[in-house]
Amino acid sequence: MTTTDKDLLVVGLGPGGMESLSLGTFEIIKNARKLLLRTGKHPAAGELRSMGLEFDTFDHLYERFSDFAEIYYEIAAEVVRMAREGPVVFAVPGHPLVGEEAVRIILDLAREANLSYEILPAMSFMDPVFTILGIDISQGLKLIDGLRLAGEVRTPAANPDPSVPNLIMQVYNSRVASEVKLSLMDFYPDEHPVTVISAAGTPGQVRAEEVPLFELDRLPWIDHLTCVYVPPYTESKSMVSRYPADRLVEILEALRDEDGCPWDREQTHNSLKKFLIEETYEVIDAIEEGNMYKVCEELGDLLLQIVFHAQIAVEQGFFDMNDVIKVISDKLVRRHPHVFGDTDVSSSEEVSVRWEEIKRDELKEKGETRVSLLDGIPNHMPALMKADKIQRRAAKVGFDWPDYRGALDKVSEELAEVCEAIDSGNKDKVCEEIGDMLFAVVNLARFNKIDPEEALTLTNRKFKQRFLFMEEMASRLGKSLSEMNLDELDRLWNEAKFKLQSKK
Repeated sequence: MTTTDKDLLVVGLGPGGMESLSLGTFEIIKNARKLLLRTGKHPAAGELRSMGLEFDTFDHLYERFSDFAEIYYEIAAEVVRMAREGPVVFAVPGHPLVGEEAVRIILDLAREANLSYEILPAMSFMDPVFTILGIDISQGLKLIDGLRLAGEVRTPAANPDPSVPNLIMQVYNSRVASEVKLSLMDFYPDEHPVTVISAAGTPGQVRAEEVPLFELDRLPWIDHLTCVYVPPYTESKSMVSRYPADRLVEILEALRDEDGCPWDREQTHNSLKKFLIEETYEVIDAIEEGNMYKVCEELGDLLLQIVFHAQIAVEQGFFDMNDVIKVISDKLVRRHPHVFGDTDVSSSEEVSVRWEEIKRDELKEKGETRVSLLDGIPNHMPALMKADKIQRRAAKVGFDWPDYRGALDKVSEELAEVCEAIDSGNKDKVCEEIGDMLFAVVNLARFNKIDPEEALTLTNRKFKQRFLFMEEMASRLGKSLSEMNLDELDRLWNEAKFKLQSKK
């Protein structure tokens, strides 16, 4: 196919006006059936408009959403939707593959939709920036989206690396510049020099000024074409932490202070236990959703609980957050001699064996003895997980079925005993036998390399989806489920199974 036969063309507008475009790219833009610009705030956009070319932009989404992940996804979804209806040209500032998160998502969605696409490159804003600065970046450079650096939830990928030059793009206005400045101050001294550059690649409009970091947001000419160059900070490894936890520790200290928050002051290790468990499950939910920004947020909530417990321990004279980090760091190094020492291993199974040997040695050094192989399994572990752990420990000494068939027969045996107990009318016996049957089912899952907790979680989710479908269908019939007889409920259940299965 020729370029014009594609469902979707993603083109770069370059860093400045039309002079940055190749003749071929300009012809494609001029003859586009449907022309979309990520933003109209670009020198080329005004020139295209003055030529009488019609196009749509996505600038309205920046006002509608505060989360840039949502903005980029909305842009991508709309571009792909339009491309399904006919050929689309989507134009972005600079080079399409330099700092354009929306383009990355568009390409993923286009592949899923079996749309043909092509990327037409252009000069990125970085080329004229390097010329202005007169620098050679062959030793490394980190490119950062200023909107993410300025965001409330900042992932490690959005943080600067003080050991190399950093170039921060999309410093749209003074507000973003102010947030970027505050974020950078977590990694650099207030006096660290930075170079603010605007309109790179636009002849006659370029501005560049070196200022100390604390003055970054005081320049009156910062606009949507602004970027910030941050040179390396050579003392960063000894003076600035890449992942600063000090601020969080200081916040907890303030909250627990006598002039702090009454609720936070009342908490104890015991009162916080339920929150520690709750936050752990919320992290798991976020992971299963596949929402990495939510995972980041929930991990922060979980980290808060850890720092909270450490702060209570400080007040009681036991340990602080530095001790917590030191203990786990030392433990990881100690238990990975094949990485940090001179031990050789050939497989993950060998790593696991060595791990258990090191744990036993550590217990001896601490004067702890475990009489039983089952010692050390947490009492408060969820029952399915605990059963799996117990069975795995017992299997280490050969107390196990030869294969899954023995475990499967045991499930059948326990089911028969459950039926007998129910017939007897003895509730205590029923409880005991159902427990035995669940234990046998966990063993069967283990033989088939299935996590029983995950298997039951999937079934819970499936049941909930079907039940919600039943409620919706009943509502459409003008009824509630409680008003239906068993035959009607069965029909709805079977319909839910069929409809939901067909969507997969």
